[in-house]
Amino acid sequence: MSATDTTPTAGPPADGSPLKRVLGPRLLLLFVIGDILGTGIYATTGKVAGKVGGALWLPFAIGFVVAILTAASYVELVGKYPKAAGAALYTQKAFKVPYFTFIIAFMVMCSGLSSASAAARAFSGDYLAEFTDAVPPTLVAILFILALAALNLRGVSESVKTNVVLTVVELSGLLVILVIGAYAVMSGDGDASRLGEFEASGTGFALMTSVLGATALGFFAFVGFEDSVNMAEETKDPQRTFPRAIFIGVAVTGTIYVLVALISSLLVDSKTLSGSSGPLLEVVKAGGIDFPPKLFALIALFAVTNSALINIMMASRLCYGMANERILPRAMGRVLSGRRTPIVGIVFVSLLAVGLVSTGEIEGLGDTTSFLLLCVFAVVNVAVLVLRKDRVEHKHFRTPTVLPVLGAITALILASPLADRPADVYIRAGVLLVIGIGLWALNKAVMRTRGEE
Repeated sequence: MSATDTTPTAGPPADGSPLKRVLGPRLLLLFVIGDILGTGIYATTGKVAGKVGGALWLPFAIGFVVAILTAASYVELVGKYPKAAGAALYTQKAFKVPYFTFIIAFMVMCSGLSSASAAARAFSGDYLAEFTDAVPPTLVAILFILALAALNLRGVSESVKTNVVLTVVELSGLLVILVIGAYAVMSGDGDASRLGEFEASGTGFALMTSVLGATALGFFAFVGFEDSVNMAEETKDPQRTFPRAIFIGVAVTGTIYVLVALISSLLVDSKTLSGSSGPLLEVVKAGGIDFPPKLFALIALFAVTNSALINIMMASRLCYGMANERILPRAMGRVLSGRRTPIVGIVFVSLLAVGLVSTGEIEGLGDTTSFLLLCVFAVVNVAVLVLRKDRVEHKHFRTPTVLPVLGAITALILASPLADRPADVYIRAGVLLVIGIGLWALNKAVMRTRGEE
């Protein structure tokens, strides 16, 4: 069979590994950083400011701590079970309830799709408006997703190499913000008094829910490290590679986020930030350095593209992993024989992402992503404790017990109504879960018909 043959196949190639192991330590680290950076900081910074006020840095600092706690659990589990299914695999091994496993897996997949949809909306917003507003934003967002699906079909190597380029570009954009901030501080510009201002009046419960709500939305900027575990079967020596990549990736991005949040609040008031789908563009314009707004807008477009690309990659690999675990029909595990990419999974998740684009704007889709993943993170943090009784022969990272305990508690708090999120977030998540239950029932019926139960 030639390398250009695109006939789908569900079977592994001669080397026994259905997917290519192409990710080394550097590529994986760039993958993690590139997945975390992007839409969250470039597009939702202003929406977080709208919830908390000038103290914009605080939600990102809290989110950083929560991310580290859960990242430690993921590092232990991916080292212990280096398979592509991620949270779904860990849930099944810990609780052995297939229905619960499917719901968790579906929530993870939908979080990736809502994140990709938020990125598509960000791509079609104020950053693109620096160049043109002639094309309807929804049409731009749909074409954007379809283009990334085509790249994903071409191959993981091509997708990851594109990720490397886009990661360097988006890091350069955030470096511009940091330089602008340093210049402002040295020049005595900006309003430092805004750094301690809160949107909620008074103290107590209102202030707490305001900060929690902003942290829950801001946590959208930190999601991404969990995507990388779905690339475990395409990573070289995952037991050694993942711990450093995930911890360094979260630490680097968390530091950058807090600094960018401080600079944004220092230079631009919270009302201006909250009213823009391109808040960092407002920072560039107010920074006192003659940096071309169009160039920064172009960098931001690359950044949100990177987020969407990796989320579509993650969701398609999750479909592949669930198919191999017989949670989804076997057809979802089919790969292109020449490219060895999960063709059915890529097409399926891309169509779902196109559908989600029409259900909300950046804030709603981002908050939906955070809510779904915070629920999953609570389960993963519990799973790592349950699975301590399951011994494996190879060595792997083991996180201190206190970290997953704190990770589960903080994730549940941020997922609860205390976070004061809009009702449409719960409605959207509920509708997605109903769809998931329908798919579960359909899959069970198909398996029963085939006598596979």
